[in-house]
Amino acid sequence: MVKYSSKLQPQLLLIFSISVFSTIMPSSFGQTNMTHNLTQVDKQIPGINPNWPNIHQNVKTDFNSNVTLPDIDDSAFIHPFAIVIGNCYIGEKVLVAPTAVCRGDEGTPLHIGEFSNMQDGVVIHGLETTLNGNNLDDRRFSENGDLLKGNDSRFESGYSVYVGDNVSLAHGVLIHGPAFVGDNTFVGMESMVFNAKVGSNVAIGVSSTITGGVSIADGKFVPPGSVVTTQEQADNLPERIGSSYENINTAVIHVNKDLAKGYAKLWLDNASGLDRESMMEEGMLETSMSPLAN
Repeated sequence: MVKYSSKLQPQLLLIFSISVFSTIMPSSFGQTNMTHNLTQVDKQIPGINPNWPNIHQNVKTDFNSNVTLPDIDDSAFIHPFAIVIGNCYIGEKVLVAPTAVCRGDEGTPLHIGEFSNMQDGVVIHGLETTLNGNNLDDRRFSENGDLLKGNDSRFESGYSVYVGDNVSLAHGVLIHGPAFVGDNTFVGMESMVFNAKVGSNVAIGVSSTITGGVSIADGKFVPPGSVVTTQEQADNLPERIGSSYENINTAVIHVNKDLAKGYAKLWLDNASGLDRESMMEEGMLETSMSPLAN
């Protein structure tokens, strides 16, 4: 039997951790400006760039015949341990934190507006919106929050999940389509929004559930731990103004906008010469720098 000295255990753990991290870590620390670079893909795995295996196209299915690459703004920051797949739009200076997932391979499209944030462990996904070429009723929202029937002329431009501008999705939040979240709204940790509309300037407390086809009006406050499954419950919610969450989103947005900008710049500044040359060839460096100068 081989005995290990307790004094060696921390060093062994560190070596093991570094080995595992090196194995699973993508070659880039973070990703920006992915929209027009994913066309240069590994020949053996279509739609996947070996430099960014965590960001790739969806696959064709009977409920989604369109194969789509993510559309990510130049200034957004996607952590290498986050996943973005298929028909996802990620807007200006959005922060997508470690282990967050935007998976646009079933219900599509998914939209994350400018200056919003997806914190650690956030999941955005949706029920299928079409099947065998037929649009499914009540599976997409319009940009202004109308739930759409399959024969509505706006269906093709609708969204399985629409998250507006300046929205904070705190750690562990699930937004599952059909779902709509309006501008300047805060969704607290471990909360879920599914088959529901949440208006603008709303604050949702931690560990809350919003579902059942309800619509929460602008400016409302959902107290922590709430379960809102009927329209009567939604209509009786208190106002955000005067609540303990009144100003929470302002501070959270400020922090995450700065994080998105800072991490994107950190990654770019610390790229190796080879990485920089590759980025120049792919048109990344010039377009990635410009938003950071604002």
